[in-house]
Amino acid sequence: MSMEITAPMPGKIASIVVNVGTQVQEEEEVIIMDAMKMEIPVYAPGAGTIKEIKVKVGDSVNEGQVLAILE
Repeated sequence: MSMEITAPMPGKIASIVVNVGTQVQEEEEVIIMDAMKMEIPVYAPGAGTIKEIKVKVGDSVNEGQVLAILE
């Protein structure tokens, strides 16, 4: 079953900590966003494997936008 990793708020992608195929645990940091002049970590909602990364560093994203797919 797939899970979506979404942006918690509008911002810009500062770095992507994982790659496609990376195994992650629940609450593991996967992406770091710049928002409100702070670095905001985005965490995996559950354990699984990163299936797809839908953004790249420098992308501007909206709240709720899908950043990656976890399987």
